[in-house]
Amino acid sequence: MAGTNGRDPESHGTVRNVVVVVFDTARAVSVNPETTPTLCELGASGTTVENAFAAAPWTLPSHASIFTGTYPSEHGTHGGNLHLDSSLRTLPEAFADAGYETVGISNNTWITEEFGFDRGFDELRKGWQYLQSDADMGAVVRGEDLREKLAATRRRLFDGNPVVNAANILYSEVFQPAGDDGAARTTEWVTDWLRTREADRPFFLFCNYIEPHVEYDPPQEYAERFLPDDASYEDATAIRQDPRAYDCDDYEITDREFDLLRGLYRAELAYVDDQLGALRTALEDASEWGETLFVVCGDHGEHVGEHGFFGHQYNLYDTLLHVPLVIHGGPFTDGGRRTDLVQLLDLPETLLETAGIEDQPLRDQSSGQSLHPDASHSEREAVFAEYVTPQPSIERLEARFGELPDRVYEFDRQLRAVRTSDYKYVCGDDGFERLHRISSDPDERVDVADGEPEAVRELRARIEERFGTFDRITAGDATAGMREGTKERLADLGYL
Repeated sequence: MAGTNGRDPESHGTVRNVVVVVFDTARAVSVNPETTPTLCELGASGTTVENAFAAAPWTLPSHASIFTGTYPSEHGTHGGNLHLDSSLRTLPEAFADAGYETVGISNNTWITEEFGFDRGFDELRKGWQYLQSDADMGAVVRGEDLREKLAATRRRLFDGNPVVNAANILYSEVFQPAGDDGAARTTEWVTDWLRTREADRPFFLFCNYIEPHVEYDPPQEYAERFLPDDASYEDATAIRQDPRAYDCDDYEITDREFDLLRGLYRAELAYVDDQLGALRTALEDASEWGETLFVVCGDHGEHVGEHGFFGHQYNLYDTLLHVPLVIHGGPFTDGGRRTDLVQLLDLPETLLETAGIEDQPLRDQSSGQSLHPDASHSEREAVFAEYVTPQPSIERLEARFGELPDRVYEFDRQLRAVRTSDYKYVCGDDGFERLHRISSDPDERVDVADGEPEAVRELRARIEERFGTFDRITAGDATAGMREGTKERLADLGYL
C-alpha cells in the first residue's frame, strides 16, 4: 500500500473511479424487475446484496453512517444534534486526500454544507437549484396560489443575489420537468460534467435522488403504470400526503388510498431507475464505465401504511431498515448474489479497499467491514440499528397539533435493534421491547418476546455489548440556527 492516505493503482485492478448513488427512501421490498429494471440488471451483472440494512431509519443519521462508517450513537448526528461532528473522518475526505476529484449532488436538504456534509467535496451541489445559492426559494415553490407565490417572492427575492433567486424561481415554476424533484437536472449536470472535465484525475461522485421521498408526485406516465386500473392519476395525487399529521391522527388514509400511494411510490422508484440508466449511459459515453466502481443503495426505507405508519420515523421495522444495495465494477462484476448480513456503514471500508486507498483515520473510527471478495474477516452474525431521538420531537408535534394521541407519546424514546438470520429484537430506553422470529415472521407482525425469554436475554446482551447501556438524549431546539429556507424544505418533506 501507499502511505496513510495514498492510492496504490496496482491493488484495485481496473477500478479507477467510484460512484455512489442513493435512492432516497428506497426500501428493499419494493425493488424488483418491474419497478427498477436498470438496478436489477446492474445487480445481475455485478453483485446484489440481498440483506443490506441501514443503521438508522431516516436520512440524516443514515447518511452520516454511510459517510463515516459509524453508528448513530458513535457519530452523534440525529434529531437532537443535526450537524456531523467535524472531528470525524468522512469518505469524501479520504478520496480527496488520495488525489481524487470529489463531486456531490444532493437533492435532500439534510445533505448539505449546513449540516456538515460538504467536507472533502471539491463541489457539493444542491440539485433543487438552477443556479447554486445559499438562499433557498422553497417558500415560493410551495405557495398554494399566485397570491402566496407573489408574497413569498417579495419576501425572499432580495435574500442574497436577486438575479440568482429570480432564476431559481423561474426554473422551479416554469421550466422544471413535471413530476421531477431534481433527478433530471442532476443527471443532465453529471452528463455535462463528465463530457467537459479533465480526465487525468480519477473521481469520486456522490448523487442523492430524492424522488421516492414524500411527496410522491411521479410523472403521470410513470404513475399510470403502477396505479390500479380503476384509479386515475388525479385521484391518486389528490390524496393528502402528510406523514406527521397521519401519525398524530390528524386525518385518516383508507386502505384504498394507501394502495394508490403505494402505486405512486413504485412509480417514483421507476422514474429514478430510468435516471440511473441515463447516468450509466453518461459514464459509458465518457469512456469511464469500465473503470468505475458503481454503488447504488437506499439510505432507508418507507412505511406506506405498514404497521400503522406513514413515512419513516419513530420505529425500527425492517420496512425502514432493509434497503437495496447493488455494487458493480472491479471485483464485484459477475459477483452474483450475497445473502449474508451487511450494513450500509460497511461501504467506506469496501470502497477504499476496492480503490486501493489506505486511509488509517477512517479505518480507526469505522465500525464497518469491507465487502471486498478477498476480505479476510468472517461474515456478520448480526446487524444493528439505532433511533437516537424522535424527529420531529414530541414538543414540535404538540406545537403543531396540540394534544396528541396516547400512542404518539410512546414515541418519545430511544430505540435500538439487532437482527440475526433468525431473530429481530428491538428495545427502548423506556423498557419497551419486542421480538420477532424473522425466519417465520419476516413482516414482524407477531411479538414473541414473552414466549422466548432466552432469545431476548441473548439479543439484549448483543446490543449492550455493541452500544453499552442507554444514555438518555435531551434534545434542545434542533432547528436553532437553521436557515429559514431549510426549515421550509424540511417541513415540506415531513421532518418538521
